Amino acid sequence: MSFVPFLVGIVFILIHLLANALLPAERIKRMKWFSFSGGLAVSYIFIYLLPTLHREQAMIEEPYRRLTMESEIYIIGLAGVVVFLAIQILITRKEASQLASFWTAVSFYALYNALVSFVVLSLEVSGVQAIFYSFAIGLHFIAIAHDMWRGFPNEYNQYGRKVLAAGILVGWLFALTVELAPITKAIIFAFVAGAMIFNVFKHELPNVKEIHFFTFLTAVALYSAITISLKFFFEW
Repeated sequence: MSFVPFLVGIVFILIHLLANALLPAERIKRMKWFSFSGGLAVSYIFIYLLPTLHREQAMIEEPYRRLTMESEIYIIGLAGVVVFLAIQILITRKEASQLASFWTAVSFYALYNALVSFVVLSLEVSGVQAIFYSFAIGLHFIAIAHDMWRGFPNEYNQYGRKVLAAGILVGWLFALTVELAPITKAIIFAFVAGAMIFNVFKHELPNVKEIHFFTFLTAVALYSAITISLKFFFEW
């Protein structure tokens, strides 16, 4: 295992253990922070995630290619959106207790963390490229952790952050020890991509009343410009 994936895994784990300590205490600064984070996340989706989905669809090989309609990977991504919307509905049901809602949420997001960790650490990216893309994922994890803390503050502080960090560790170890077929990796990536698209717009992008648009726009412009430039000069 190279040093960069090892470092990324450690940082992802620390993010969940320390997420709330990393956020500004003042409301205005926190709004700007989430606006910047949301801008990066939206850019990541359109500049990296969707083009990678397209590439994964195009790379499907025989014998699976005979079954393709040039949309299967996207359908799996759609399934990721549907599944995580269903989870949100389960969490917010009035007849469910606070504790049941918490464990439903933390269990599924621990699984989500494991899948994201596996995808990030098993992709054939390294060096600056891995660090650059992992930066957006790290901010995404902070937003999810903070959102869960707002819904379940006591439970999150006592159990949730540790369970979510454990999810990162499980995905990390899985990426280190298991080599999956390319088609299986593509399916996992597509599902995670759909779930990430849902979670970015649900947890990370502030609502219209709270978003600091100039900060959001700055993040979109910076991340997009840097990503496109690095792709052009280094052929990412």
